Amino acid sequence: MAARDLPIQTDIQAVRPLVVRYGALGDMVILTVLIRHLYQRFGQPVDILASGGWTRPLLESQPGVGNLYVVSSRRWPYWFDRDQQQLVATLRGRGSSATWLCDDKNRKTRWLLERAGWRSSDYLEVNSLYGKTGSHLCDLFLRFAYATPARLGGEQLPPADNDAFGRLYVSSKQRDDLDTWLKSRSWLGKPLVLVQPGNKRTMRRGSRHRASNSKYWPEDRWAAVLRGLREMHPEHVVLLLGVPAEAQLNDEILQLAGIGNAHNIAHDLPLPRLMALAERAFGAISVDTGPAHLVAAVGCPVVTLFGKANPLMYAPRGPNARVVCLTGQYEGEQSMLGITSERVLSSWADIHR
Repeated sequence: MAARDLPIQTDIQAVRPLVVRYGALGDMVILTVLIRHLYQRFGQPVDILASGGWTRPLLESQPGVGNLYVVSSRRWPYWFDRDQQQLVATLRGRGSSATWLCDDKNRKTRWLLERAGWRSSDYLEVNSLYGKTGSHLCDLFLRFAYATPARLGGEQLPPADNDAFGRLYVSSKQRDDLDTWLKSRSWLGKPLVLVQPGNKRTMRRGSRHRASNSKYWPEDRWAAVLRGLREMHPEHVVLLLGVPAEAQLNDEILQLAGIGNAHNIAHDLPLPRLMALAERAFGAISVDTGPAHLVAAVGCPVVTLFGKANPLMYAPRGPNARVVCLTGQYEGEQSMLGITSERVLSSWADIHR
């Protein structure tokens, strides 16, 4: 476990809210709704227990974020996992406080917390609010921020406002790093278009075309979108995003598209740089995956292609971000394969009118 600035027990520290969320990148962007409102409500930084290498670079510089406790896994037996043992020791030193559990399966989490000194009256579980809020996860976490554990009296308060969207702030350091990087590529000052074709599901072993891959959109359609973008924006730099595992997919799409001034940056895109890049960009096109939520959370316009997931629950939301979510039908079911390149380009044109 890597914990930042292990806290000392004080009266102020003891009242800090604790949020537990073992989520993917998009989940952690949506979580900023809860973090922001707990910070506003209690006037204390929010400590976060999470997993995943994206948690620290995504959240550590965000307003209202306190200590981050990042664990690699909860699946190993406690007695054989020094990571979990260190977590319990750290939380015991921190002291129990009001806690919001944001996952459906919390049995192991409750066990770890209670071993560190928590009682059942200290925490709330998000599934207690299912069916009592709007359908979108941002609405759920907004309402959850105003639910109160029994240790604080158990009173449920109405939300102060309707500020239900992910929000990420880009630091001056991130902007300076981006400027240096763009200058090294001769892209500084040029309009940027971001494209995210890949996702974790598509890059798993096996054929990208397999029936279980609900987030696959054919390479030739991505190539058609790139050609359409080039026709609409002859001077824009087109950048294909992703992690290194998605670089080959990007290369294949670029080869099919055959356009100039389009680049695969999947090998050179740490999260802080992606945040600054999205803030600077003219717009983005993405499958339903974490970067779509990230770009919206910094205010970037985005067209998002959905497979089987419901946009009413998972659509990217951000401050003043123009967002279009596309779904399609294929062989009688909701499927990304029912979305045409023409619809994507038409939606892109709409959000830039």
